[in-house]
Amino acid sequence: MTTMTAVLREMRWWDIDPVLELEHELFPDDAWSAGMFWSELAHSRGPQATRRYVVAEDPATGRIVGYAGLAAAGDLADVQTIGVTRDHWGGGLGSELLTDLLKHATAFECAEVLLEVRVDNTRAQKLYERFGFEPIGFRRGYYQPGNIDALVMRLTVQEPAQETETD
Repeated sequence: MTTMTAVLREMRWWDIDPVLELEHELFPDDAWSAGMFWSELAHSRGPQATRRYVVAEDPATGRIVGYAGLAAAGDLADVQTIGVTRDHWGGGLGSELLTDLLKHATAFECAEVLLEVRVDNTRAQKLYERFGFEPIGFRRGYYQPGNIDALVMRLTVQEPAQETETD
């Protein structure tokens, strides 16, 4: 475990290649493609943005040591991905990335945040539980290959807006 401070910043197109390297290292069986990241980034800027993608960069080397993404639709957000280099596991970087995503879920005015996590990934589940995510169901055979189930978790970020009547 490395205990160094990473700098979080918005993911940009020039980060896709280093993020893909990390993606293939961490998720070799179901890694995202470059096209998937390009598509997500296309919705991450401007007044109509519905995505937040962030990278964690080692300030000494400029190396990408983590990344995360969130998609928002209406009052619902979905954590799309979180990845941290193995040498940074246990150092709080996953928490920093998740905190950034949740801050943006609030900015997108989302009432709830959902995510899927492999049923055998207890490290990630414990992180999400610390943030208040609760299990709400399963997606059978979600992760391929291997037909691994996903645990679906939900966090209530804010109460839904209530309609008020005026006299």
